[in-house]
Amino acid sequence: MTVLTVVMIGGVITIVALLVIRMSGAPTPALVFPDSFPMPAGVAITGYSQTGTAAILVSDDDHIRVFDVATGEMTHEIDLAD
Repeated sequence: MTVLTVVMIGGVITIVALLVIRMSGAPTPALVFPDSFPMPAGVAITGYSQTGTAAILVSDDDHIRVFDVATGEMTHEIDLAD
């Protein structure tokens, strides 16, 4: 019975220590909102997706614009009207 108690206490201490270590790091943003990227005047965003390093915005002017999440700069623009 004593061995079981010691093992259970050790397990609880380990779980608490792992949670503290895991949650003490700086939080990283999980989602960047599409309003933070520059779009031409009068253009509305109709679709949005995000990968680890890129944000993809589909607009009502038949363009797909790819932005770098870290810098906010547009890296690609695809014209769908062609």
